[in-house]
Amino acid sequence: MSPPTVATPQARLEEFKDLLQKDLRVKVAGVDLDGILRGKVMAKAKFLSILESGFGFCSVIFGWDMHDKTYAEELSVSNAANGYRDIIAIPDLSTFRRIPWENDIPFFLLSFYDPATREPLDVCPRGMLKRVTDELASLGWEAMCGAEFEFFNFKETPETLDAKGHAGAQALTPGMFGYSLLRPSLNQDYFYDIFDQCTNFGINIESFHTETGPGVYEAALAYDTATNMADMANLFKLSVKQLGLKQGIMPTFMAKPYADQPGCSGHLHFSIRDIATKTNLFAASSSSNNVSYGQQLHSPTSDGEEAGNAAASLEAAMDRPDWETTVEGVNHMSQLMKYFTAGLLTALPSIMCILAPNINSYKRLVENYWAPVTISWGIESRVSAIRVIGPPQCDPKGTRLEMRVGGADINPHLAIAACLAAGLYGIKKKLAMPVGPTTMEVEAGIASGKVQAKAERLPKSLKDSALKMLEKDSIAREILGNGFVEHYAATRLNEYRLWETAVTTWETKRYFELV
Repeated sequence: MSPPTVATPQARLEEFKDLLQKDLRVKVAGVDLDGILRGKVMAKAKFLSILESGFGFCSVIFGWDMHDKTYAEELSVSNAANGYRDIIAIPDLSTFRRIPWENDIPFFLLSFYDPATREPLDVCPRGMLKRVTDELASLGWEAMCGAEFEFFNFKETPETLDAKGHAGAQALTPGMFGYSLLRPSLNQDYFYDIFDQCTNFGINIESFHTETGPGVYEAALAYDTATNMADMANLFKLSVKQLGLKQGIMPTFMAKPYADQPGCSGHLHFSIRDIATKTNLFAASSSSNNVSYGQQLHSPTSDGEEAGNAAASLEAAMDRPDWETTVEGVNHMSQLMKYFTAGLLTALPSIMCILAPNINSYKRLVENYWAPVTISWGIESRVSAIRVIGPPQCDPKGTRLEMRVGGADINPHLAIAACLAAGLYGIKKKLAMPVGPTTMEVEAGIASGKVQAKAERLPKSLKDSALKMLEKDSIAREILGNGFVEHYAATRLNEYRLWETAVTTWETKRYFELV
């Protein structure tokens, strides 16, 4: 069967011939399951010849881990039995940009397709996000997102860090200097290079500052559509690493580089707006409070079941929980936002291994730090899994929610896709909130360690999270598809098995002499 094709008007082909007229080569890259960009440099003539039909790309990028070691378990997409067959890679022309620190070489992101079915590959992160955004678009909606990343920086190179056994890395700067105007001046070229070069690369940084901790920075990317944000977030992490290497600096997006310091968050912000009017449908003042979702959304239920659901929804509306009227700020949430939040909370355990994808992710998610450990939400709550942001902290059109579970080690495309799919699940099912909001009084007690959170605890390990995703009737299967779930969860269990058999420095320090 012929490879998939994309409709590329001749005018566009001619446009790119003109844009690349003075170039000899083009760089392309696609995103793997760990959020790592895998790519190559192509001759310009080769690139122009594959704009419509795509080109073969070895599927092993979905058959090995982040250190290029093939998975112990043979997975369906890429394995020894199918010879690690080629999949089809097609450049997304809308992602065209030039890399300023690589002599302005043209760059394009790739999406991956199954060569047999010509459908987006189940495990392609960009393809998964596109499926969710396409469904939202069919309803006349588009998702808007923001991303924030914290990352520690070290005076190291790959060679020096390897010589140290990846231990005892020298922090870029000492001390706890959150929001400092002093510390960036010590490495001013690096600090401003990140901001300026990323801007030139089409990554819009809204704000950039030091965080509390030795050599740690935080960047907030400017709010944009879900696809643009996922692309920018992924490219941001790559850009910071490349710019650091040029100056003898190694940043890390590990969730928890230090045992005795706060971890690195990868918070994601979400809202949904009407495509036609650009109205934020999460704001209580929007028309979303008057939408009949049952009429708008496709439902697999019968007419009788639909009628029953409508009656149940009416009954639920008449029996509203106390917090609907007594907790300040809830009144600024539209019904659509409540459904979305409820879906995200309900699905959270099932998609946890996407938001916390690595062994180290769970070292960050511990009690008594500003990292959420339960299925929880609250108005301006920084200890809950979801923080609802609205008036008076922002204009009504800025109403949004912040998913605070993810660390800086997330794969942005998968994390954004999973959160949007979960929120859409809540809208379709008209779900009620599974828990009430975390109040300011409770939040203060949790933050101080004097109060124990009573909400359901999130999975504590990568193994538990992966097994939760794999459950026969998991929400992840319903919203992300069996093909993705089976493959992705297997990759996480592979990571856990590697950890189970690893001998750590903690063990040798503790047991070497005394046992």
